[in-house]
Amino acid sequence: MAYTIDQVKALIAEYPDFPEKGILFRDIFPIFQHPAAVECLVDHFVEQIRSLDKPADVIVGLDARGFLFGPLIAIKLNVPFVPVRKQGKLPGNVVSATYIKEYGPDVFDMQADSIKKGQNVVIVDDLLATGGSCKGAEDLVARLQGNVILNAFVIKLVGLEGDKKLRAPTYALIEC
Repeated sequence: MAYTIDQVKALIAEYPDFPEKGILFRDIFPIFQHPAAVECLVDHFVEQIRSLDKPADVIVGLDARGFLFGPLIAIKLNVPFVPVRKQGKLPGNVVSATYIKEYGPDVFDMQADSIKKGQNVVIVDDLLATGGSCKGAEDLVARLQGNVILNAFVIKLVGLEGDKKLRAPTYALIEC
């Protein structure tokens, strides 16, 4: 069965008061129970990326949910996938960036040879909330002299205005 993007959106589950009271958690994992829905989601992001003024040279996925669809997008675009991981999880030489989460600072790492000077990068993740983790990834790409041309998300929480912290444009499938 082929899915429409509206059918994919409908698969996202909502859990009130998780992980704490007052939070409405939106869960993308139900999408992954339907391979055709995953394919529709990935194809949608590929179309968005192909419509940019500049071609993407690299897809960067954020730990951990950006790892779910980032590599699939990269494969369809025939470009490398680069993971951004929490500190201490990557081997070899890494560059690091501290970013601010809702509950305090954290550190992201990227392998130092993963982005080449001047490469156009698209950062992907499941959710844009406060923008701290994506800004950390943007900082890593900038340290390696790459250019972030788009930050792409499945869900953007508009009330938190995380996109205002980011240098590159953002795209989200769902804004709520």
